Amino acid sequence: RLRAAPEIAERKLNILSNQQVQFIDTAGCGFEEKTNSNSLSKRNPDEYLIIREHLLQLLQECIEGKEMPSIAIISPYKDQVRWIASELKAESTLDEFGIESSTIDGFQGQERDVIYISLVRSNGKGEIGFLKDYRRMNVAMSRARKLLVVVGDSSTVGKDKFYSQFLDFADKLQAYKTAWEYMK
Repeated sequence: RLRAAPEIAERKLNILSNQQVQFIDTAGCGFEEKTNSNSLSKRNPDEYLIIREHLLQLLQECIEGKEMPSIAIISPYKDQVRWIASELKAESTLDEFGIESSTIDGFQGQERDVIYISLVRSNGKGEIGFLKDYRRMNVAMSRARKLLVVVGDSSTVGKDKFYSQFLDFADKLQAYKTAWEYMK
């Protein structure tokens, strides 16, 4: 139900896909969530690898088009955010772009040109935990000025009505991609 204000509704990155929303589906890839035994927070390291590949392709297009967007990767899970932050810092090709990683709550009130949302949850039971707080997800999804990229497991999150509707929305926009497209 979220709608952009008319004066900004058509803002897009000057890239080949020219899309404003993308969903990258990790279903069937074996990217199972992991639980931190101390904090009980969740992470999905393989989801980050897909984000990384998408991000590298996006940055290459932006460099060629001479448009360098501001970028953030957000997730509802602190363990995922810590994992992503350490991976970004360790990789010099990405560290120089000032890509921020934050929890959804920590990112409230901020915006970036490009927002990646790592949903993390991937399990056979269809348990989605924090993702059930739709207000948080509405806030997260509205942080992108030009491009929103959501990465998650459709077989896990798609059992929930809210996410099922989002998956249908992405499909109607022809913005539904599979993680296999970004695996090396």
